[in-house]
Amino acid sequence: MSRVGKSPVYLQKGVQVALTPAQELQVKGAKHSLVVPLMSKVKAQIEEGKVTLICDDVEHGKFHGLARALLQNAVTGVSKGWSKELELNGVGYRANVAGKKLELNLGFSHPVIFDIPEGIEIKVDKQTKIMITGADRAKVGQVAAQIRNFRPPEPYLAKGIKYADERIRRKAGKAAGK
Repeated sequence: MSRVGKSPVYLQKGVQVALTPAQELQVKGAKHSLVVPLMSKVKAQIEEGKVTLICDDVEHGKFHGLARALLQNAVTGVSKGWSKELELNGVGYRANVAGKKLELNLGFSHPVIFDIPEGIEIKVDKQTKIMITGADRAKVGQVAAQIRNFRPPEPYLAKGIKYADERIRRKAGKAAGK
């Protein structure tokens, strides 16, 4: 059985969890609402201020910890939210948000336009720092990965889009004559 799945998920103030007939957990907060699907053998027990997930089947025990982690991420997302920060490194590299579109100048002959998905908020500081926030942890991470994929950092000059906490391993360039 899963050790992670056995521990209960404690609800922060203002977070409500309800079990739908379709075997899903509806997590509601002040601003956001998320749905966490449960596997068929995982059952939810909702008590005052906490949710405990129960799984009796040994074969489906692997989903026990997964369901608990997804529920914990949803509870944290609707109460505090999730965020990722990206940095643009390079001469002339800059970003700008206009409405529901992110415009990136990344050294190409044209600007790259990225449509901001529903439930995600993007802010740009100093034209080189991009802050991605939202309630769904997976969606925030996916959007950050998609934006980073437009121009990943290269190892020689470290130009490109990188995560704020990412370290780029630099390679030595060509050696001069002997």
